[in-house]
Amino acid sequence: MSQVASRHCITAFAIIIMNNRRIQRVSELAKQEVSVVIQELNLTNCGLITVTSAEISADLKDGRVYISVIGTGEQQQRALGELDRLHSRIQHELSRRVTLKYTPRLKFVLDETESHAQRIEHLLDELDDTHGAA
Repeated sequence: MSQVASRHCITAFAIIIMNNRRIQRVSELAKQEVSVVIQELNLTNCGLITVTSAEISADLKDGRVYISVIGTGEQQQRALGELDRLHSRIQHELSRRVTLKYTPRLKFVLDETESHAQRIEHLLDELDDTHGAA
């Protein structure tokens, strides 16, 4: 009896790992394709838009696309607005390029990792200057 239960647990664990890898592969593929689509849109006055990552849900119905925008705060907001406005067109292009059971409904999110890293670096520099002066 315990061998059957043990075998069932191992099988369930293997399925979870396989599903996780599949979701990672789908997320990476979505990142690459959405990046190409955004480049093809040739958005002007939005700064330089880079897709930093994508996270697709396990059921493939929802996805977050994280973008970084090199430019002013106004350009960042304009880029997010344009991508939200064009999200159905981007989704359509994604469905045309990638064959999936469902095409994820995309939501664009500003990736603030770089600005957080710069803030931490600035705080560390201030701390170093304070201790260096003492």
